[in-house]
Amino acid sequence: MSVQGQDLDSLTYTGDSMAMPLPVLRYSQKQLYVPGALLVAGMSTFFNKKEGLKNELAEFRQNHFSSFRTQIDNYLQFSPLMATYALEGLGIPAKTDFANQTALMIKSEGLMLGVTYLLKSSVREQRPDGSNDMSFPSGHTAQAFMAATFLSQEYGYRYKWLPYAAYSLASGTGLLRMANNKHYICDVFVGAAVGILSVKLAYWTHHYKWGKHRAR
Repeated sequence: MSVQGQDLDSLTYTGDSMAMPLPVLRYSQKQLYVPGALLVAGMSTFFNKKEGLKNELAEFRQNHFSSFRTQIDNYLQFSPLMATYALEGLGIPAKTDFANQTALMIKSEGLMLGVTYLLKSSVREQRPDGSNDMSFPSGHTAQAFMAATFLSQEYGYRYKWLPYAAYSLASGTGLLRMANNKHYICDVFVGAAVGILSVKLAYWTHHYKWGKHRAR
């Protein structure tokens, strides 16, 4: 006598041999604590008076590190994103299958770039070095924290230390932008919040319609 059971729901499983449940990231208020704190810190320092933290740090940089220049931040901002696909290329499974992972990455990038450009073109804050008026928020920092959050979401379950390393790289990017005299601390805080929230929103709204397979 043969018995055939019902197939597992294709919307619930990724289809790899382990039949791992899809990493649906559902909205919760707790996930807003860190980006919310960064937004509050950014806006409070943005509206500081001349003697406030924003200008004090810029003045400290001018007095002690005026000759500092580096290009590392231009590459460091992408390093967590590169690590995500490097791990994927090494055959280490992420939480999400490759097709949905790429779709989530594109959505996250689109949200981050759109919000960053909108704020830059609306606020028109002059950079500390006076090169242009596109300082607020920091696009490099937003990119770095978007990449760090994406890497943490996909591989943090497997390597518990990875989110700490990813966010350290992202924080380093923000610090280097300030050291290069390209951003104030408020730009970095808000850029970090935009990067984190872009990934969260992409996952909260994703329907996992790419690369569906049935796990038997």
